[in-house]
Amino acid sequence: MDTAELKRASGVLGQDTTSDQITLAAPRPQDGPLVHDLIAACPPLDRNSAYCNALQCTHFADTCVLAWGGGEPVGWVSAYRKPGAPQTLFVWQVAVAEYGRGRGLALRMLQSLLARESCGGVERLETTITGSNTASWALFRRLAERLRAPLKHRPWLLDGAELPSGTPTEHLLTIGPFAPPSQQA
Repeated sequence: MDTAELKRASGVLGQDTTSDQITLAAPRPQDGPLVHDLIAACPPLDRNSAYCNALQCTHFADTCVLAWGGGEPVGWVSAYRKPGAPQTLFVWQVAVAEYGRGRGLALRMLQSLLARESCGGVERLETTITGSNTASWALFRRLAERLRAPLKHRPWLLDGAELPSGTPTEHLLTIGPFAPPSQQA
């Protein structure tokens, strides 16, 4: 068993003891199980199936970001261009392990993703956030400020309607329109 496997097996996921360097990359097909473990270590995020994470690391790799620190994943953004609205990037999930928190990693991953060639032509970003997720609200407000773009939101997937009763309502947050990051001053 290598060091990363030992750390995962012992529950020490995301603790970088050798370096302060964090690198960002598109996920590889074999990263699906690592993404699955990272999300499990970041409650209260919804845990997708391992199959879903495998698809994100293959079919959607061009619009996902995996952050690495100390040889293991410490951050994750899953996103996709909306079918029928390819100028809109929908951010599905943002996860940051404890090691990566407080370093601006989530914002860095989102900005890196928007700067990719695969996101050329994207002029809007959408995501959903529950009302109580203050960290996500703050993250996307900072992103809107950085992009110098308007931010608006509205209740979208409602408790007891589109979501099972007792599930917090998801608010649809939209940032944009904005200029591509390469054109921002």
